[in-house]
Amino acid sequence: MTRALRFPIVVGLACSFAMVAPAAEIKGILMDQMCSGKADLRISGSTGLLVGGRIVAEAHTRECALMPECQKSGYGVYTEDNKFLKFDEAGNRKALAAIKASSKLDDFEVEVTGEVKGDSIKVVSLKILP
Repeated sequence: MTRALRFPIVVGLACSFAMVAPAAEIKGILMDQMCSGKADLRISGSTGLLVGGRIVAEAHTRECALMPECQKSGYGVYTEDNKFLKFDEAGNRKALAAIKASSKLDDFEVEVTGEVKGDSIKVVSLKILP
């Protein structure tokens, strides 16, 4: 193979590998989208205090997450930096199965692996932490 042909092939292969996004590993609290707004950090208008955040996400219950409206809204992970990442459909199925299989009543701390795009994550794996 001539040198003139090898260079474009090598460059093409290098570029194709560079475009593959590595899977992100996210730790946070599993909760449904419907209730995720309660965990948003904000300043209370009546008291001026900071409300919401991780403590609210940790208090989110299994009972609530399994309610039909909450299941229908889908699931996501409330991250350590106070953001909510929505799951794709496969992630929603994995989350529902994990919640049902768990004996925990609240504080569904999880480790999620997947591809993050904006405010959502394409879930490859999901594990509830002890």
